[in-house]
Amino acid sequence: MTRPVPTTPHRKERAVPPDETVPPDETASPDETTDARTHRPTGAGLAARVARRVARRRHAPALHPYGVICDGLLTVQPTGRPWGEPWLDEPGEYEVRLRWSRAVGLPGRLPDALGLAVRVYDAGGPGTLLDLLLTSSGSGRRTRHLPLPRLDALSGPYSTLLPYRIGGQEALLAVHPVVTSPHVPNTLTKLRAAVEAEPLAFHLCAAPPGRAWRALGTLTTGPLHDRPPDDRVAYDPYLNRLTHLRPTARFGGLREAAYAASRRGRGATDPTEP
Repeated sequence: MTRPVPTTPHRKERAVPPDETVPPDETASPDETTDARTHRPTGAGLAARVARRVARRRHAPALHPYGVICDGLLTVQPTGRPWGEPWLDEPGEYEVRLRWSRAVGLPGRLPDALGLAVRVYDAGGPGTLLDLLLTSSGSGRRTRHLPLPRLDALSGPYSTLLPYRIGGQEALLAVHPVVTSPHVPNTLTKLRAAVEAEPLAFHLCAAPPGRAWRALGTLTTGPLHDRPPDDRVAYDPYLNRLTHLRPTARFGGLREAAYAASRRGRGATDPTEP
């Protein structure tokens, strides 16, 4: 069954930083070609203990325990120099599934970092999935790497925080809201109401280290999924990646250790569920 295609809203858009030609790196560092799951980095034990205790106490995942899920449409519109990844170098439209969540799951209106998980269907061909895990962040050359709590879900970008290897170079991926309004409080109830009221649109962008953002396409939300807030879809950016677009190995082991401990803490038996 074909999913409904959302209609792009007519709203005042944010300005996107101009395109910037970036020469590709000629070589990849050794840690970027190694699977993040093969090493247990320093700090993995601490991350695992904290995640396990939090999950045991709340009987839910330690991170991003509750969310709002909807369908959407991603339109890739190549600009500038090719990246070396067909998904970004060729125009196309892709169905997506989105999940908004509060990172720590703090109660009420307390500021919390927001997560936006994006699953792109058929990104590398029929049946190929691409998962991107984005977190509310800044847009500057330093703040784009930092998770930032926010009270307004649409007041800034959501980035991967750590770079991806795209073709022969590194770049951070992010989505920037194209709207200056409305104000959407960061509670899941308000997020759900905003998505249900009308489509929300974002610019998909990438930024090599120390460089300006470069537009890649647009992301638009669609119909909501009627799922319970604690429903979990197993997004895995290390498993669901593309040949020439993959997360670097840095801190990947920390993430894997924390998610595995979170599953054990709440008694989950599915090893693919975060």
